[in-house]
Amino acid sequence: MDPFSSSFLSSFSLSNLPLTLPPSTSSVLRISAVRIEEKPPTSTSTTTRTRTPQPSRRQIPSPPYPTKTKPISTNPPPTPKPPPSLAVTIFNAFDDIINTFIDPPTRPSVDPKHVLADNFAPVVDELPPTKCTVVSGVLPPCLDGAYIRNGPNPQFLPRGPYHLFDGDGMLHVIRISDGGATLCSRYVKTYKFTIEEKTGSPVLPNVFSGFNGLRASAARGALSAVRTLTGMFDPSNGIGLANTSLAFFGDSLYALGESDLPYAVKVTADGDVVTLGRRDFDGKLFMSMTAHPKVDYETGETFAFRYGPVPPFLTYFRFDSEGRKEADVPVFSMTTPSFLHDFAITRKYAVFAEIQLGMNPMEMIFGSGSPVGANSSKIPRLGVIPRYAKDESEIRWFEVPGFNIIHAINAWDEDGGDTVVMVAPNILSVEHTLERMDLIHASVERVRIDLKTGFVSRHPVASRNLDFAVINPKYAGRKNRYVYAAIGDPMPKISGVVKLDVSMSENDRCDCTVATRIFGPGCYGGEPCFVAKEPNNPEAEEDDGYLVTYVHNENTGESSFLVMDAKSPNLETVAVVKLPRRVPYGFHGLFVTETNLKKL
Repeated sequence: MDPFSSSFLSSFSLSNLPLTLPPSTSSVLRISAVRIEEKPPTSTSTTTRTRTPQPSRRQIPSPPYPTKTKPISTNPPPTPKPPPSLAVTIFNAFDDIINTFIDPPTRPSVDPKHVLADNFAPVVDELPPTKCTVVSGVLPPCLDGAYIRNGPNPQFLPRGPYHLFDGDGMLHVIRISDGGATLCSRYVKTYKFTIEEKTGSPVLPNVFSGFNGLRASAARGALSAVRTLTGMFDPSNGIGLANTSLAFFGDSLYALGESDLPYAVKVTADGDVVTLGRRDFDGKLFMSMTAHPKVDYETGETFAFRYGPVPPFLTYFRFDSEGRKEADVPVFSMTTPSFLHDFAITRKYAVFAEIQLGMNPMEMIFGSGSPVGANSSKIPRLGVIPRYAKDESEIRWFEVPGFNIIHAINAWDEDGGDTVVMVAPNILSVEHTLERMDLIHASVERVRIDLKTGFVSRHPVASRNLDFAVINPKYAGRKNRYVYAAIGDPMPKISGVVKLDVSMSENDRCDCTVATRIFGPGCYGGEPCFVAKEPNNPEAEEDDGYLVTYVHNENTGESSFLVMDAKSPNLETVAVVKLPRRVPYGFHGLFVTETNLKKL
């Protein structure tokens, strides 16, 4: 998830190597509980660019054990950057005052010692394309291409409050070709990232954790305003992190975060990742876009939206098959701002969820809470609008008490378009969404909306705590049978994956779990990604393919790329690739075929 509150500004145990900081920052941070493990990667690349050490950047000591790996570069060490300017030094001093005396990180949800523990800790530097070892099985030919996973990886260790959603976007890419694999980890070079890299320290405040309470909001807001006035950064160039997900449409690949415009990226032939720049689609895309656009496999169209704190709180739009943006459809019938992270499409409609999470100004002003919070008196609604609507005149809203979704899995039409069916994880304890994710329980439910009568029915299809669910992308907007979901143990850690057969719930209210795969003691992964064995075969069965994900073993400190047979009864292992270094836990991923990579 990318921060909703960003929109209100413009949204195998690890080793015991201690995380050390320069004296100027360690006295403020005291992040003694963060432990991260780094192993020197193996690489044959001769074009590696080693990142310049900076006084305020996190520093990790070298491994205290011998290693057989070769250094990734033989280039001479780069010339150190000059010390920060006087203005930067002064602004950083004010930052330290705010973080120490006005708004210290006292709550676990924004305390870096808690948030960045274990494999949530950032990796130190980017990793150029580095060869991996297939330690088990064989990589199937259909995996030729690239699996890309997005997630937060702060460029600088936080000097104050930090939420899991606040880190700079980093793409971890495993490039597969002819049975071999390379891993590359690169930051998305957003405007925020490049300005802060140039400055040598954080410039923009952490949006999700930096505006808790009136005093903190006023102090950080004033400091940001002064930085803007002095020309340190220009917010019109974007404040987003691009740390949430990815999408491929219009023959382009984008890194997404809902607080900003998409950033176009490219995966090169050798597996490297290049940020091409921020995209506004010829000036037609304003301010921001969802991190979860929906691509129709049959038509090639892409459907999306943005949301924000001022009317219209929701704006719907689409892109044609060539990636050209069509006109906005503002939705004024959403009368209050809502946390609208995801949505669904069918052949005829787009479905939006107005949930109990939204703007929480009273808690921010009179308490010390986040500007985003739960409103227990609000009744959740589902809005159904024709997917080719020119305006909102045909949208219909249906009250669905207790139905709060962050992610949607899929939706489709039935009864000739008179009925809409939606499958999504319902957050049963929505008040814990931001502060205590470990207390969240998400029950995957099937919702049926009769557009003729207005009657809405719903029932759970699985009892486990499930989220980050995916389907065969060919079935987006069409009736599907199988769902693959991550098991929260508890969230945000993922202990395994399940396969659901949602067709079982049509006539029998039963648990639809048909296969389960637990990663093992101390092993945690992320969102699964389905890759079809024969994506262009119209006769292929829906579940004929593979599930892929990154898995980290907290007992050994090693990460791997896991390939599972999606059709098998127990999601059996097909291949395991040992990665040259740790991949932190993250958010959403995408597989891009070799054919589509060449289009980039």
